[in-house]
Amino acid sequence: MPPAKPFKIPESVLVVIHTPDLQVLLIERADHPGYWQSVTGSKDSVDEPAAETARREVLEETGFDITALGATLRDWELANVYDIYPHWRHRYAPGVTRNTEHVFGLQLPAALTPTLAPREHLSWMWLPWHEAADRCFSPSNAEAVLQLPRFSSHSTTCRS
Repeated sequence: MPPAKPFKIPESVLVVIHTPDLQVLLIERADHPGYWQSVTGSKDSVDEPAAETARREVLEETGFDITALGATLRDWELANVYDIYPHWRHRYAPGVTRNTEHVFGLQLPAALTPTLAPREHLSWMWLPWHEAADRCFSPSNAEAVLQLPRFSSHSTTCRS
């Protein structure tokens, strides 16, 4: 019998990947076709820094190596606390119903082609920020995309 999969940590990141002209990358969930989102993911360990979680998830979900691209990951210093959708609560320890999501922005030099993790995502698209916000299934993701113009020109840079 395989070992039990560990419960997800109820602390995650949301990374809004965008271009200088505010095109936003959205990816479609494999487990829920039609659900479009930015890069998201939970911490691997309680002590993993959120910026490291963001870098790891960007690489896993898009193939974009932030350091190799010379891109800048920015901590927007926003945290969303929300109820975990009931159909995803089985991934968390019993009684865990809320998640804290740390929001980051990642500006790429252009609308690059991602290499998707096929078990996680089906498709991708680049859209103007306001159209991308309308496509996001998650209210916190949509709100983050709507904040992009505010954060794209100035914010705190995460150093490796």
